[in-house]
Amino acid sequence: MQATETLYVQDAYLKRCQTRVTAVTENGLTLAATVFYARSGGQPGDSGHLVDEDGRRIRIIDTVKGPDASILHIPEDPQHSLVAGMVVRAEIDWERRYEHMRMHTGLHLLGTLVPYGVTGGNISAHKSRLDFDMVETLDKEKLTQDLNALVAEDHAVSSRWISEAELDAQPDLVRTLSVRPPRGVGRIRLLDIEGLDLQPCGGTHVRRTGEIGPLRVRKIEKKGKHNRRVSIVFA
Repeated sequence: MQATETLYVQDAYLKRCQTRVTAVTENGLTLAATVFYARSGGQPGDSGHLVDEDGRRIRIIDTVKGPDASILHIPEDPQHSLVAGMVVRAEIDWERRYEHMRMHTGLHLLGTLVPYGVTGGNISAHKSRLDFDMVETLDKEKLTQDLNALVAEDHAVSSRWISEAELDAQPDLVRTLSVRPPRGVGRIRLLDIEGLDLQPCGGTHVRRTGEIGPLRVRKIEKKGKHNRRVSIVFA
């Protein structure tokens, strides 16, 4: 299956693009290029629409990774009218995606305040969480205060690439214990929150921490002898 050009990696703020349907299967549709983020690393896949040249709108309810670096767009109605070769406009549900971007960057800030390995995580538009490999207790109110201080400092957020060999030489960059950075393509994408955080991440993020807005630590739970789960919401 043909690889999909992932436009969201180049610019997470792209809301739509003109592209071509490359394949239609029982599992979903693939496009030559897409702005739809494919579900990965705890971040949900994008939803939205594909609009054909006659203005017909095909609802996309999820986006996942397919074989051979392709991305599958899953239609709500499997009896849609799209076929391979058609030119379409791909449009994401921007408000939902932007909430994911704000939450994802917020979780990276949370990780800088809890200096332990990350054993799991999940992102949604309403609440998100990280699990930490730790036994210590945390002060929910202080963590909320410190988190919002980092948001308000408005740190720049950017990404860059390093080789797999460079990552091997800096193993401390990897904090996630449950999910390892994808390998096999020769390079790894790093998320850089200026002065705070630098680690592999393929998700979508805001450009500055000030865009996140106020956050609140909703709950801190003990999920095992060596596991604490911290959930955050928009305040």
